[in-house]
Amino acid sequence: MSIRINLDVIMAMRKKGLTELANEVDITLANLSILKNNKAKAIRFSTLEAICKALDCQPGDIIQYVEDEEDSNQENDSL
Repeated sequence: MSIRINLDVIMAMRKKGLTELANEVDITLANLSILKNNKAKAIRFSTLEAICKALDCQPGDIIQYVEDEEDSNQENDSL
């Protein structure tokens, strides 16, 4: 997937554990874990807002676009 979630990095920088953040954001531990481990397919803006508020960060600190190698290879093949 081209979208990477860097929640684990920001949590480590803020010294916040999964349980603590889940309680602050009011999200289940399982759902937060899915998000943290890059297994989520979507995130609600309200959840993203709550995470950013709890971690004192911006959405771009958590969500990152990374070009897939497959996409890069396909572009090079077409040149």
